[in-house]
Amino acid sequence: MGIIKVNNIKLYAYHGCLDEEAKIGSEYRVDLAIKADLKKSAKTDDLIDTVDYVHLNHIVKEEMAIRAKLLEEVAQRILNRIFKELRKVKKAKVSVSKINPPIGGNVEEVVIILTKKR
Repeated sequence: MGIIKVNNIKLYAYHGCLDEEAKIGSEYRVDLAIKADLKKSAKTDDLIDTVDYVHLNHIVKEEMAIRAKLLEEVAQRILNRIFKELRKVKKAKVSVSKINPPIGGNVEEVVIILTKKR
């Protein structure tokens, strides 16, 4: 078993419960940690034998582009797509961070973390 991490995917999106968030949007960061059997790919040196992190990044970008009120919903969609499209994934953890959230205080970020396993 091994871990593939895709860290600090930076995006601009329009999530949130406030009408203003739908109009002006904000910055987000997504981090992924994927557990999969990497023994074969370590031997074969072939992309088909591993989890392609380009595909992971593609899933994140597409799901973050679909507006949601809650980050939990976005994180769950990302996980669902990972498990649907990438059969080699055994476990996944996704962190979705809203940078400088509009919550009436000096808060750097809020983070939602969800995990799923096969």
